[in-house]
Amino acid sequence: MKRYFIKLAYNGQNYHGWQSQQNAHSVQDELEKCLSLKLRESIKITGCGRTDTGVHAREYYAHFDSKTHFDEKSKNDFINRLNIFLPSDIAVYDLYLVNNEANARFDALSRTYKYYISRKKNPFKNDTSFYVYGKLDLDAMTHATNLLFDYEDFTSFSKLHTQTNNNLCTIMEARWIDSESMLVFEIKANRFLRNMVRAITGTLIEVGQRKLSLEGFKNVIEARNRERAGYSVPAHALFLEKVIYPDELFLSW
Repeated sequence: MKRYFIKLAYNGQNYHGWQSQQNAHSVQDELEKCLSLKLRESIKITGCGRTDTGVHAREYYAHFDSKTHFDEKSKNDFINRLNIFLPSDIAVYDLYLVNNEANARFDALSRTYKYYISRKKNPFKNDTSFYVYGKLDLDAMTHATNLLFDYEDFTSFSKLHTQTNNNLCTIMEARWIDSESMLVFEIKANRFLRNMVRAITGTLIEVGQRKLSLEGFKNVIEARNRERAGYSVPAHALFLEKVIYPDELFLSW
């Protein structure tokens, strides 16, 4: 058996997230079905993390084991055949041979998310951005964002009653990008809690609307209480943008 990482992207609009679940349509289901059919064996796949219903991924990794041995040419042919069979909202970009202990979820060094906020009503951006009406104090939002680096426990921004052992995360990068009528929140960390990016973004918007002060934002984090934080912004404007792994996981063909 060989272990492979598969690199893909998906539009999450028609899916109940990445993860397989009863009575729901998931990206994992579609990919497992396609891989099993094309490889003619039962394939179970492990993703680099859960994404909520409606969340998108420009770059996503998953691993699976197969009896099939690929080389560079057969790999490329296989990717082409997968893309023909998969729905139009899922695209496979690459396939990598990795060591047999490599894990797409637990070996990730970092993940980067972006949340897209439209500052001007645009009917062509409705499916991929969140329209926020009114003035936002970007300087205050930036100062509040910088406070995130002072903390590791983000319980206040986590969905309640999850199965995680702890709520500790190391935030490596966090910033706001102001581009014409679009405002983008970018955040990179070693791990994320369920609903964390959407809850942080919603709370930062409240800072920008001057509903919450910088001291109030600090108090939210330190309270370790989800009820103290702001609302969770809608899922459809959130994208998983990049996932980084150690180079030593990847083997040559």
